[in-house]
Amino acid sequence: MTRLSVEMLAADTVEPITSAGHAQLGIAVLAGIAVIVLLITKFKLHAFLALTIGSLALGAFAGAPLDKAIASFTTGLGSTVAGVGVLIALGAILGKMLADSGGADQVVDTILAKAGGKSMPWAMVLIASVIGLPLFFEVGVVLLIPVVLMVAKRGNYSLMRIGIPALAGLSVMHGLVPPHPGPLVAIDAVQANLGVTLALGVLVAIPTVIIAGPVFSRFAARWVDVPAPDRMIPQRASDELDRRPSFGATLATILLPVVLMLAKALVDIVVDDPEATVQRVFDVIGSPLIALLASVLLGIFTLARPAGFSKERVSGMVEKGLAPIAGILLIVGAGGGFKQTLIDSGVGQMVLDISEDWSIPALLLAWLIAVAIRLATGSATVATVSAAGLVAPLAADMSTTHAALLVLAIGAGSLFFSHVNDAGFWLVKEYFGLSVGQTIKTWSVMETIISVVAGAFVLLLSLII
Repeated sequence: MTRLSVEMLAADTVEPITSAGHAQLGIAVLAGIAVIVLLITKFKLHAFLALTIGSLALGAFAGAPLDKAIASFTTGLGSTVAGVGVLIALGAILGKMLADSGGADQVVDTILAKAGGKSMPWAMVLIASVIGLPLFFEVGVVLLIPVVLMVAKRGNYSLMRIGIPALAGLSVMHGLVPPHPGPLVAIDAVQANLGVTLALGVLVAIPTVIIAGPVFSRFAARWVDVPAPDRMIPQRASDELDRRPSFGATLATILLPVVLMLAKALVDIVVDDPEATVQRVFDVIGSPLIALLASVLLGIFTLARPAGFSKERVSGMVEKGLAPIAGILLIVGAGGGFKQTLIDSGVGQMVLDISEDWSIPALLLAWLIAVAIRLATGSATVATVSAAGLVAPLAADMSTTHAALLVLAIGAGSLFFSHVNDAGFWLVKEYFGLSVGQTIKTWSVMETIISVVAGAFVLLLSLII
């Protein structure tokens, strides 16, 4: 090996911030995660602050100099926000435009007009899955709750028969399908191919959402038979509008980024020549930044203008869409900082060694780690970014498809059994007017089904492809 190649190899190697042994690193990881869990659950500290403090605690417990721990954290935060921050912002703008213009209501009303009777739960899961593609979970819940409650009341359906499919559609999209923050961060951490992850994510999402949605809702409706609470039916955005976008234009705007990213993945497989003009073109238009930006710009003409919005209102809508994501960006960024501290401490290599010693399949290990952090912190996003940091080294020797499946295994684990330390749990409880016990029997069990079924399909795919 030449001197130049040695220098290049050294430049590509991350120097650990500590040379601690496996035992000390294991204790450091447990202590760091325990600090995060304690701060979030007992002291009700914001996840951003908890992750920041937990990262520094991890470095300290691992015996790293504080300045190096700080450098690792800030480097990870910066690279994560640089990688996914703009995408989260564009997704938030598209979601706000979709909601305020009445485009989301148009999709809902069009599908519901063609559905009825036994097909209604299937219509609800379809609506939630389509609407859930560009929307954050909490925004999707707030947007769809009026529809769920009105359909249940007017059609005399069990609230769970209609509500569970809608929640399942939103939750599956949130955990498995980019451009949602969790999958994007995991893709960035393990260096997975976004197009392949998107394609496999949709493939896993379809059977998962069917089992956890329309199928499980039959049992949930028997376990918890409650009427739709009148007091929780809020006004829909389009009720105040004179006109709204067409169904076709709205659907095209929602699906444009997905189509562009999948097209890029397909061209990469078929052409397989980085110098070919067609592949270079699709590498640009199929990148998540350009795909989402194109969708937002298209939305101005297909959503905002048909709704009668002025240029000033469009500008104000963009600003309002960005405001609520500050907390999400900070949590995701701090999660990236925690991930980098884990890696620089040598924890990733430790997980790699343990997985070899214990003969645990990498995908199962990733799922179990995400489950443990999800149960402890209550946050799917925290579980995703933390688990991705821990198992990232496992992806080094993986194929493109298996690296994508690793991302999906993490996403599936991050949805396991939502309970009282999860904000989503209380959101569902209050909107549906349920008791804590009823929420566990329905929402919590549904989340567990999603996690287990998706995890099982990921493992099954790993044996086939």
